Parts: sequence; structure tokens; C-alpha cells
Amino acid sequence: MRSYFNILFFFLSGFAACQEPASPKPGEGHQLFTNPVVARNFPDPTVIKAHDGFYYAYATNTTVNGETLNIQVLKSKDLLHWQACGDALPEKPHWASSDFWAPHVIYRESKGKYYLYYSGESVADDTGKCLGVAVSDTPEGPFTDKGEPLLCGKGFVNIDPMVFQDPGSGKIFLYWGSGFESIKVRELSDDMLDFKANSATTALVHPVKNNDQHNYEKLVEGVWVTKHKNFYYLFYSGDNCCGENAHYAVMVARSKHPAGPFEKYKNAQGTPVILHQNHKWLAPGHNSVIADDSGRHWIMYHAINRQSPEKGRLFLMDRLIYSNGWPEIKGGSPSIDQIKTPLIKQ
Repeated sequence: MRSYFNILFFFLSGFAACQEPASPKPGEGHQLFTNPVVARNFPDPTVIKAHDGFYYAYATNTTVNGETLNIQVLKSKDLLHWQACGDALPEKPHWASSDFWAPHVIYRESKGKYYLYYSGESVADDTGKCLGVAVSDTPEGPFTDKGEPLLCGKGFVNIDPMVFQDPGSGKIFLYWGSGFESIKVRELSDDMLDFKANSATTALVHPVKNNDQHNYEKLVEGVWVTKHKNFYYLFYSGDNCCGENAHYAVMVARSKHPAGPFEKYKNAQGTPVILHQNHKWLAPGHNSVIADDSGRHWIMYHAINRQSPEKGRLFLMDRLIYSNGWPEIKGGSPSIDQIKTPLIKQ
């Protein structure tokens, strides 16, 4: 196993251009690692496996060495050693000024294109954030915005997009939401650049308004949907991702249909939380889920190191298992000790 100083070196040395990460050595998939997988600010991570066989990770805007990146993108062969690829959205769309948040990327095989969904601050003074979509031939970009937002609204209501194509029906759904409103879903058109004509928006998960210390649902956001066996699982996060009062966790609900209705998980406290803080890691959340070559699922998310909060929200990974029809994470919080790495075929 390489130290995190080495991982950080690989990350920074490849920042200017997306270079091929070194392939893991034989047997490396059975070694151990300790969180984080990237020890720098990488909020709201989406991880996908692209058609070229590499994993790609995308994250909210940040600044590195004085350079602003609208959408961060990393590349990896093994989900552990990551190489920086620069900015997936180097040219801002004319409708947005700043703050490009919570990207999601999906490959459409029938189109041979990658689609980037993201949040951006509107240039209009009386409008908050908007949902945008951009297209590229390659997973690292550059992505080109379609020229107008999908949806705009007040404050932070329309952020955190995630797109899921139902393997059964082939329908494509866009999930989004925050700003103390419900998480929503609406079907997309076949070209994935707009909502399907005559489709309707459905509210799926609603905020819970009480001051209970176990309540992370005062605000709900950061959707990720995946299907496992007979259920569609909707992961979401709340309630406050950042700052001195950070209070954030991952929750989950399930359904027999991608558009719901969804049933929430209940833990020992009667809440849907499956990943919460511990003495080392604060405010874990805004996850994606990816499978390794053995079919095991991994939850990729951000969290704040209590000893160095100035580094921002770091990039973590933990094993996700399913028990009694629900996803679980060992201990219910970010791993602190060494755990086995994902299994990647050589």
C-alpha cells in the first residue's frame, strides 16, 4: 500500500493534464488502505466506470494553486490511486456566473456521448441556482453546455442533479433537490437534454422539521439512485454539509420503481441514517455508489477530518453491503482502520 503522501503527490503532479495512472500490481486489489483516498478538497463526488475501463470521479468547484476548476475530474484504474485531469467544464456557460456544484456524469451507449449534469449560479440577480447539462465525447471532457439551463429556481432548491437509466424500462430519470424542499424526480427526453414532453415532477423524499439531535432530514439533498436485486435504492444526505455547525449524514430509502414511492430505512434510533460522524470524521455525505470487478459495492463520499478541517471535504471510500434488503456500512461511520481494497482484475 502506498502512503497518502504518495497518493497526494500523484494527484498534484498530474493536475495539468490527464495522464494514465499506473496499473495496480498483481495482487494489489487484495491489499489494505486507510481513508481518505484523496487528501484534498473534493466535495460531492460522483464516481463512474467509463467505457475505456477507467473509473472517473467528478466534484464541486475548487481552487488549486490559484487556479479555479469549475468541475474537478480524476481518473483511476483501481478506485484508490487517482490522477488529476483538470477541469471537465473549463468554459462557463453564458447563463451561469460561478459555483458549479455537485456534478453527475452518465454515458449513453446509444449516443456514444457522456452527459454532465451540474448546478450553477444564475447570472440573473433574481434567480438562484440552475440545473445544467453539457456533453462530451470523452469522460474527462471538455464538456460543452447545451446553451440554456434545464431548470432554475430560488436559492438552492434546484441543485445536486443525478441521472439514472432504468435497466428494465430504459426510461431516464433526473433526480435533484435541496433548499429545504423535497427531493424530486422527472423523466428526461431521449436526447437527455431536456425533460420529456408532458412529464411531471414527483416529490419523493421530504424534509423533516424538528430539532431532534438525530434528525439529519431538516434539509435533504445529494441524491444517488442504484438498483440492487428487486429494489431501487435512493441514497440522500442532510442536514448541513459544512462550516462550524456541520451536521451531515447519508440516509437511504427503497422502492420497487425508480419514481417511487420510497420507503425509508429505519436504524436503531428510528431514522434512515446509514453513515454518520465519528471521532475522526465529521459530516460524511453526498455519496455515489460504484461496483468493483467482483460486483462488491463501494460508497464514495466526502467528509471533514476533525484534525484538519481547513483542508475541506476530503474524498473517502467504504465497503457497502446489503443485509435484509437494506444497504449497510460497517460500524455505520467512516472507517478509521485499514480495510481491504476493492478487487480490480489485472
